Amino acid sequence: EEQLHRVNVKDRFVGESGQMNEVERLISLVAPSDVPVLILGETGTGKELAARAIHALSPRSTNQFVAVNSSTFQESILESELFGYKKGAFTGAQTDKMGLLELANGGTFFIDEVGDMGMAIQAKFLRTLETGIFRRLGDVRESKVDVRFIFATNKSLENEVKEKRFRKDLFYRLNVIHFKLPPLRERSEDIIALSESFIEKYNEILGSRVTGINDQ
Repeated sequence: EEQLHRVNVKDRFVGESGQMNEVERLISLVAPSDVPVLILGETGTGKELAARAIHALSPRSTNQFVAVNSSTFQESILESELFGYKKGAFTGAQTDKMGLLELANGGTFFIDEVGDMGMAIQAKFLRTLETGIFRRLGDVRESKVDVRFIFATNKSLENEVKEKRFRKDLFYRLNVIHFKLPPLRERSEDIIALSESFIEKYNEILGSRVTGINDQ
């Protein structure tokens, strides 16, 4: 993490294609502000890497970067992960638990696959996105955090809104600035540079002496 704070966008993304140069330009442009960012792209295009780059180039870089993937949790579990809970809030809640939002206070909170977030939790999260205010499960008191939000999805949120699987008001609130990460098939000119980067990385890690990749 300390190394990430010291490097620039060019050190994070490999490739000199026009698409990646534009992504790097946009990351540098949005990093200094606190406005929400929506990163679009297929699985494996580097959405979390882009989010970490935004954080590392931002004034919040010395504070926490906290990431959660909405698609990996059931809705009830995701709610407790995000907001935390008070002791006795439900069966098995034997102690107070800090939520990820509180952990990210002062830093950046990255929600991957936000399109998979359930409708009920979307309503609760909308208020937090607008005001920074939330309530732990089972708590009577409200808490407030200062967090910069970054979101990512591989879905078309416009279509999710049309199909009534995603709240329109939440979509407009998080879609302040957005950009799309291109898949590798759309920037084939970067394949050689990526290959050389991987060879250098794993030679260093594994102590191997791979010098290149043949045409086969």
